[in-house]
Amino acid sequence: ILAAPMARDLHLSTSTIFAAFSAALILSAILGPATGRAIDRRGGRDILALSNLILAAGLLTLAAAPNAAILTVGWLLLGVGMAAGLYDAAFATLAGLYGRAARAPITGITLIAGFASTVGWPLSAILADAFGWRIACAAWAALHLCIALPLNRLLIPPAPPPEKAQAGTGIGPPPPRFAMPILAFTFAATWFVTGALAAHLPMMLQLAGATPALAIAAAALVGPAQVAARLAEFGLLRRVHPLVSARIATIGHPLGAAVLAFLGAPAASAFAILHGMGNGMLTIAKGTLPLAVFGPAGYGARQGWIGAPARFLQATAPFAFGLLLERAGLTAALALTTALSLAALLALLLLRPTPP
Repeated sequence: ILAAPMARDLHLSTSTIFAAFSAALILSAILGPATGRAIDRRGGRDILALSNLILAAGLLTLAAAPNAAILTVGWLLLGVGMAAGLYDAAFATLAGLYGRAARAPITGITLIAGFASTVGWPLSAILADAFGWRIACAAWAALHLCIALPLNRLLIPPAPPPEKAQAGTGIGPPPPRFAMPILAFTFAATWFVTGALAAHLPMMLQLAGATPALAIAAAALVGPAQVAARLAEFGLLRRVHPLVSARIATIGHPLGAAVLAFLGAPAASAFAILHGMGNGMLTIAKGTLPLAVFGPAGYGARQGWIGAPARFLQATAPFAFGLLLERAGLTAALALTTALSLAALLALLLLRPTPP
């Protein structure tokens, strides 16, 4: 939403803005394991609160940036803040507080955060249109300082002492030493798809024949679809192993891609809903599946290592996918995202849940 006005005002290309954003994601991937270890040792309350300060500093740096160099500094600060304040850090905090019972709180967080794009895209556009992109960045910084920081610091309880022993893995063959690379591949493949569509979904739908208004309206359905899927996970699927939920989730995007490929623009909303539902469940699986497989001991550091490849691919996704759309077209782009989602499904089929 803000990349085009940023680029215009600073006399940069839009690809330069996305390159800085990608650098922020790469930095967050590098810092993820260290952040997880810190949460394992001391709990997540102070680290989550610190993330709000860092994210606000990054946003204010963007708001004041006079050139590309300072803008890049702002994005790198945001990368540090993302490592300390997004889903992985929140999930590790919950694992430290609740152990294996963290599945329900993890789902609760994702229920609320599922509306991030639904609220964030329109609000950013409204602020940018009314006051400019710099004020939009400053407004988000103010929300971090005035709302998120007090919530994190005052309402999250201190963590109990970290667990020293792991319970059984709750998973059959292959052995756990193979489970970690399998999960890392699964989330890397699916997070590339997520990152690509987060940046390019409206443009994709327009390439499929949708009008700009229809494309934006359909893309806005991703958030509610995510929440609907997470409600289903909370109500209907909470008694099944997270591995089963994750397998179901990987099918959402390929189904939507098939519908869009055959029906074109009239299926724009259906594609957004199916993709959003799959993505919504995968976000929960990213937190609950490693917990079910390995247990809560060392959860934060393990999440950092499992999530690092996903963040690296997510960092390259906006640029690489945009280039693919530009050079090869919508069909090739959908073929790639479908293949990655199906590859993730095949990887998950190598794991076997055991009865409780």
